[in-house]
Parts: sequence; C-alpha cells; structure tokens
Amino acid sequence: MIIHVDMYAFFASVEQLDNPELKGKCVIVGGTSDRGVVAASSYEARKFGVYSAMPMYQARQKCPQGVFLRPRGHRYKALSQKVMAILESFSPVVQQVSIDEAFMDITGSGALFGSPCETGLKIKRKVKDIVGLTCSVGIAPLKFLAKIASDMDKPDGLTIISPENVPAFIETLAVNKISGVGKQTQSRLEKMGIFALGDVNAHSQKILVDQFGKYGQRLWELANGIDRSIVNPHRPVKSVSSEETLSSDTLDVNFLKSVMLKHSEDVGRQLREK
Repeated sequence: MIIHVDMYAFFASVEQLDNPELKGKCVIVGGTSDRGVVAASSYEARKFGVYSAMPMYQARQKCPQGVFLRPRGHRYKALSQKVMAILESFSPVVQQVSIDEAFMDITGSGALFGSPCETGLKIKRKVKDIVGLTCSVGIAPLKFLAKIASDMDKPDGLTIISPENVPAFIETLAVNKISGVGKQTQSRLEKMGIFALGDVNAHSQKILVDQFGKYGQRLWELANGIDRSIVNPHRPVKSVSSEETLSSDTLDVNFLKSVMLKHSEDVGRQLREK
C-alpha cells in the first residue's frame, strides 16, 4: 500500500504554531506588496476565498482583516525536515514531492506498525506530537489514488481506499480530480462524454491516444486500475530556481543587473549544495 501525507496550509499553520495569538485568525503568507502573490492561507482565510497563487491585492480585498506575513523559508524547511524524518522512521521508501508533502511505500511494514490504517494513525500522532502540526493522510494501493485520498478529508483526515474498493471508486471518480486534467483537458473529455474516470472505458485506447497522446494512454491505464508510477526516494532534482516579485515596474538596467546577479548567486549556491 502507498501513503500520501499532506501538510495542508503548511506555511500558515507553522505561523499559527509559532505564534498562538494567530490561531483562529486569517493568516496569509506571501509577498506583502500588492504585486506579490499568496504562498499559503490558513483555513480561516480560505473561508473568505483566499487561496495560494492569488495576487496579494485580491487577497487584501477579499480579507482585509487578514494577518499578512512574509514567508520564513528557513523555518518551514526545518519543520519539513522533521516531518520527513518521521516518515522515514516508518518506511525507507519515502519520496518527498514538495516541502509539505510526500509519498511512502509501506509494503512489508505490517509486522512493525500494523495495518495500513494503524500505520496512518501512528504517522499522524507522531507528526502531531513531535512537530505540533496536523496532516492529512491518504492510503491506497495505487499512487495516484493515495494522492486523491489525502485530499478528501483535509486538514486532519485519514482516508483509505482498499484494493477491493478500487474499481468502484475509479468508476465514479470525477476526471478533474486526476493530476494532469486541467480545465482545457476536462472540457475535451466532457465533449467525449467522459465525466468520471470510469467513462474512459467507453473509448478504445487508440481513440484516447489519438486525442490526447501519451496522456490518453495513461488515462486508459488509470481507468483500468493500472498506475505504473512508483514511490521513488531517489528522484533527481531536474531544476533549481530563484525568484522575487519587484515592488514596481522598472527600466533601470543597472538595478535589474544587480537583481539578476543576486539570483544567479543563489542558484549557484543551490547547485553547489547538490
């Protein structure tokens, strides 16, 4: 079985953890200028329609009472490392996919930690006890389903899709829940009468590949309970980057060169650390 662990609203939750006065308040983390974007928002802020990647000026309009904070990258990274160390205490096969989420393959760990459900509960308790944060856990025999399961009962849930329930779950799974299905792909699928993943089987593999290329093949496989992706703890980092949003537009070439130099040095530092 595969587990997906998601520290949902991670940055905002860390800020509330470190400053108890922020609990229950609308915490919005990101660039604090109007040109910045929201990196994370607490559940309280989400009730007002504030979500990640939203322009900060829109967040201020939707939630003027919010507490707006700059990100503290080093703090988030430190707690992320603690979470990943906890996951690795349950399985050597852990694939971190971002600062706040990871996949685990717990095959063969039953003798140590019990059933998948018991393992999931133990992970949640240990993260809460050591880090002080809640996490959402999804468990399934297929990687893509574990990811979907973790999203079903956030922010502190545990959802299990057992092997015998996979066919029924896939049959009614909305296609927009599948990674890689954006608005355009969803629209094209719906024009073909595909609203749930189970509807894919009304079409041949050839038609799906003709329409969607390699992704059409993957859709057919997922609809038939086949997921060839594995939990890969040694997945290489394909790129590094450094970025910032300037407070205002500028045509000052010397200033832009200084900004480029700063970010070039940052990228170089990241590469040397690899």
